[in-house]
Amino acid sequence: MMKKIALIAALPAAALAMTACAESAEEEQMEEQAEMTEDAAEADAEMLDDMAEDATSETQEDALEDQADAVEEAGEEKADQMEDAADEM
Repeated sequence: MMKKIALIAALPAAALAMTACAESAEEEQMEEQAEMTEDAAEADAEMLDDMAEDATSETQEDALEDQADAVEEAGEEKADQMEDAADEM
């Protein structure tokens, strides 16, 4: 009798675990895409920073550095949104 009660009590937890596993592949894929989005933005920002180092004027250098910062920040924001959406799945 106690084994049956324990089994019945464990069923909701097992169902929840199975549901989490079923969603985890999709969630993991979204989180990987978020990481790739952030990595791509960082690579673009690094390229802009490299261009800034070769700039012919201080104004051009500052503009490229500002653009690099904006690209990196936008990538981080987009990745955060994607991760939040994955968490809500």
